[in-house]
Order: sequence, then C-alpha cells, then structure tokens
Amino acid sequence: MAYLEIFLIQIILLVLFLVLLASKNRQLLPWNWPFVRMMPTMYLKSHEVYDKITDILAENNSTVLFKTSWFTKTDILVTSDPANAHHIMSSNFSIYQRGSEFRNVFDFLGQAVFSKDLEEWREEKKFTHAFFRENQYHESVPKIVHQTLERALIPILDHTSQQNQELDLQSLFNRFMLDATCLLAAGFDPGSLRLGFPECPLLDAMDDIAEAVFYRHILPERVWKLQRWLRVGKEKKMAEASNTFNRILSDNVSKKKHELATGDQETGDGTFDVLKFYLKETASNNGNKGAKKHEDQGFLAANLMTLLFAGRDTSAALLAWFFYLISRNPSVEYKILEEIRLNFPGNASRKHIFSNVEELSKLVYLHSALCESLRLFPPGPFLLRVPNQQDVLPSGHKVDQTTKVMLCSYAMGRTPEIWGDDCGEFRPERWIMEKGGTKHVASNIFLAFSSGPWTCPGRELAFIRMKAVAATVVHNYRVHVVEGQTVCPSISAILTMKHGLMATVSNRWM
Repeated sequence: MAYLEIFLIQIILLVLFLVLLASKNRQLLPWNWPFVRMMPTMYLKSHEVYDKITDILAENNSTVLFKTSWFTKTDILVTSDPANAHHIMSSNFSIYQRGSEFRNVFDFLGQAVFSKDLEEWREEKKFTHAFFRENQYHESVPKIVHQTLERALIPILDHTSQQNQELDLQSLFNRFMLDATCLLAAGFDPGSLRLGFPECPLLDAMDDIAEAVFYRHILPERVWKLQRWLRVGKEKKMAEASNTFNRILSDNVSKKKHELATGDQETGDGTFDVLKFYLKETASNNGNKGAKKHEDQGFLAANLMTLLFAGRDTSAALLAWFFYLISRNPSVEYKILEEIRLNFPGNASRKHIFSNVEELSKLVYLHSALCESLRLFPPGPFLLRVPNQQDVLPSGHKVDQTTKVMLCSYAMGRTPEIWGDDCGEFRPERWIMEKGGTKHVASNIFLAFSSGPWTCPGRELAFIRMKAVAATVVHNYRVHVVEGQTVCPSISAILTMKHGLMATVSNRWM
C-alpha cells in the first residue's frame, strides 16, 4: 500500500478515536488502540505534552513505554529515572547513539559534528571544538556581549521605556543571542536586534527549521518524508528555510575565505570568530588527514549552523522563562538587586553593563536563579537516543534497536524524589551551599547541558551571556510582565513560549 494511503487511513482512524476519547473519561496512561495504538491520546493533549508526560511518568515509576502507530514499528521508552539517565548518557553511552533516524531528522545539518555518532563524533569534535581552548575566544566573548548590549539591547530598552511601549522579551532575547552568536561564530552581525524588530531572513529561517524539527520527532518518518516529497506543510517551510540558511552562511564562508586570502578584513580589529579559526586551522594543517574535508564549504556552513542554533535558541528561551519566573516571584528579583548592590557598591545607583567575567562570577544568587529556571524549563525538554543492541536499563526495561529511548529532562526537574516536595516552586536557594557558592548537581539529574561524554562544551559561554543579559536588564530596568497574557510552552524542539512574553520596561536610573 502506498505511503499516502496509509497516512490517510491513519488520519481517518485518528479522527474517529479522538471523537470517542473526547466523550470518555481518559486514563492517565494513553490508551493503546489497535493500529494507531497510543498516538490519539498523545495528539489530543499535544498542547500540554510536557505536563502530560510528567504526570504519566510520576504514575509509572519514572519510566513508561509509549506505543506509537502500527506501521512505524518503533516504540518510544520515555524515562526521567536518574539511574537510567546515567546508564544511557555515561556508563553505557557507546550503546546509545543518536542513530540513523536522528541524522534523517537533522539532515539539514549535513556534515555537522552534531549529527555524527560515536567514532565520527569523537574524531570531528577534535577539530570543531578546538576553539574553546583558544585564549582569543575567551577574550572575545565578553567583548562581543558588551558590544551587543551597549549598541543594540540597551537602546531598544531605553526607547521602549521612553515611549511606554510593550515589547516581546522572548523576541528581544532571540535577536540578542542571534546577533551575538553570529559575531562570535562567523564574524558578521545580521542586524536583527534593531528598533522595531526588523525582518531578518536568518532569524525567520531558524524559527521555521526549529518548528519542523519538532514535528519530525513526533510524526512517523514515513509521514514527514512524504510531506517533504510533496513539499507541503512544515516540510515546505523547512526546505525554504534551509535554502535561506545555507545561502547566507555559504556566502559568509566565501567572503571570509577571500578576506583571509587577500588580507582584506573589513574590521581590522583582530576580533576572534570561529569561522576564521576553522579556516586558519585548515590552512595550517594542509595535507593532514581530514584537512580537505574541513575546508569544504558545506562542512563549514553545517557546523556554523549548529553553533547558531546552540548559541541562540537555548539561551534566549531560558532568559524568557527567567524573567517570567522572577515576575511571579518578586522576592527573587529583590535578592538579585541586593547581590549586585553588595558586590558593586560603586555601580549600585547608576547605569552599568555587566559583561566582565570576573564581575559575573561574583553573582552567585543570580547564577542559582538561572539554574533554577533551567530546572523548571530546560531548553531541551527531551534527549533522544537509540540503542545499537539489546540492553536492559536499571529500571528493568528491555530495549533494542527498534526502541527509541527518550530522557525527559522537563519531568526530571519536577520529580519530588529528586528535588523535594517543593519541586514545583521557583526557589534559587536550593542551589546555594551553606558556606556560599553554587552547589554541584550531578548531570544525570540536571540534564540542561546533557551528560557524560555528550555534555555541552558551551556551558560556560551560555552562563556568561545569560548572566550578563540578566544582570544588565535587572539592574538598569524595572521589567513588568503584562498581566492576563497566556504563557505556555510551544510545541517545538526548544522549550520556547508559544505566544512570547509581552512586557513593559522603565529605567531605574534617569
């Protein structure tokens, strides 16, 4: 039977079952129907999928097997069990790979190291992650953050305050992180963070790709591949967005190669960027194994694309949730302001931009508030792995190559057995040691930056930028989240806010 016919039959059955389900009392565990199995119940609650899965896991000892549609022949084991997380991400990580389906879902990344499995990943990351060890990189991060705050974010907030306007904080932080990340990764400013939030093709392309990736995760592979072939729905947007993204990045790679070849660099200030580093490393290793591949334009563009997604989406989403949470917990904002006043008395009553790494390291309570925001709203609510052989998890569940294993970091952050009975509360104090300083929490219970060998190498960069933005905004402005708006997670690969976060701001210092 053709894929289109199968898909249409499934849709018809889905509609029928949804009608039936709507008129019945639904059990907490999704119903297992013939052919379509548990899919109808999950689609019925798609707008509440994170809380729904959290509730299901709480009632099923933190691990449950979801039966997907009959013709996919793949089930999904979802777990928030820390022992399972350690087993999958650390002690037996060589068994649990991203898998061929992961590479299919992220096919737009092409040759990026992000989409590689173990051996290829180990080899490629030696090249792609080498810049994290460069002194110039560490010197450039605070400079770029300060520049983007001073020239872009602060003028927008000042204008918004003067005009008594509302603005979308999520969009503000998205644009800040995009511009700052482009400067660091590729040495160019896309100019998205400007008054009026002008259209930005790169920004729009990233949003369309992120949405399509999420639907690729929840739809059967045959379905989204059919949509791609027909060029309809999210897949049509994905194709157009990928073309836009690749064109912009490839043009920038060509320009950077020309600048290095001719010595004609427009800025002339010697500022570090990752693309320049890649090109110089490739030139110095000319003739070595892999050098030819590393100078390939597609390889460079794919890895730049990975850096842009990692650098923009996760930090921007978290900052929006952070300001939402402190708006609901004003005592936390007060304590952040007190911490700034005590540590920097000279700047306590005047405008100041926080970007110095040493300054930011003193803001322990702010760091804890960001960690608490990450616990409740991790930018990556799920981590997906596929076993390459049969295995038994510490929870006793058996898995094999036909099982997708999904770690639910969202549910893990709301587990009383891990965080206590107050796990639903926003309480930064849980992260602070009695003698001061931030507590170390094992990565298998705090998966915001992944765990084990897969741990995100950009963790330090993320905290520097998030703390710089949060401290600068809280210190200089009173942020008032607009009352009455609906704030809920979007259905996307990144835990963003579905409707954004509208707010007004007023200057603290005139």
